Amino acid sequence: MSSRSSGLFWGFLGVLAFSFTVPLTRVAVEGMSPLFIGSGRAVLAAILASTVLIATRQKLPNARQFRHLVVVGAGVVVGFPYFTSYALETVPAAHAAVVIGLLPIATAAVAVIRTSERVAGRFWVFAVLGAIAAISFASVAAGEFGHFEWADLLLVGAVITSAIGYSEGAVVSRELGSWQTISWTLVIWSPVMIIMTVVSMATQPITATPWQWAAFVYLGAVSMYLSFFGWYRGLAIGPITTVSQVQLIQPVLSIVWAALILGEVITLEVAVGGAVVIACAALAVRTRLKL
Repeated sequence: MSSRSSGLFWGFLGVLAFSFTVPLTRVAVEGMSPLFIGSGRAVLAAILASTVLIATRQKLPNARQFRHLVVVGAGVVVGFPYFTSYALETVPAAHAAVVIGLLPIATAAVAVIRTSERVAGRFWVFAVLGAIAAISFASVAAGEFGHFEWADLLLVGAVITSAIGYSEGAVVSRELGSWQTISWTLVIWSPVMIIMTVVSMATQPITATPWQWAAFVYLGAVSMYLSFFGWYRGLAIGPITTVSQVQLIQPVLSIVWAALILGEVITLEVAVGGAVVIACAALAVRTRLKL
């Protein structure tokens, strides 16, 4: 495959794995605290990552790479998992999926800043329109225009932190490799995540069913770890702003999985909101490299 096709292919594999994250987080929060889900899944992923790093005898990152990995972890190990876990206590998975539909725009925007890729002015126009569409959707879905739920702010936080983690991770992956990047990131943040996991278990007992535990295992092993093998490899092959457009299908897939797994009804507001947000994101990303 060509470099471009290869990047899109690996990016798609990552997005396909990511698309189950929102509905399965909604499943897990029924029997576990958001704090446990956000930290515990990172601990599970760190166990897998440390095993792989030791087995393959990977060289330690240097000081500069270490600093970048801290930033990556702040976004994808801490920010996105915690924000989405707390948000999904109160909002349906389909609602969250539509707001998270802003992530491709955010990732492309951060990539432009981080890597100095040149984009057309229309990119920013469509990015702003997409943000307005997502905010309007969240407002209407809450039942009153101009009224927002606290969960919507959490979801916006998830988008921002994840976009930073994705872009920074893509840059580091070009030096360390995709799976090495996420593996070292998880190991670096594991002491903090272990402490938070212990605190969560001490403050709120876990009453999860086998189905909820299965969802948690997926979140730790796949969403937090294996999915990044493909995603970071695709972004590293890049350019980042090209591969990031693959993530436009993530909210669509998440809404479908929410309907199939959770029985959530795909309402007209969700369908229209998702279509508008995704359309704006698609137009923004399609213009990103045109001068």
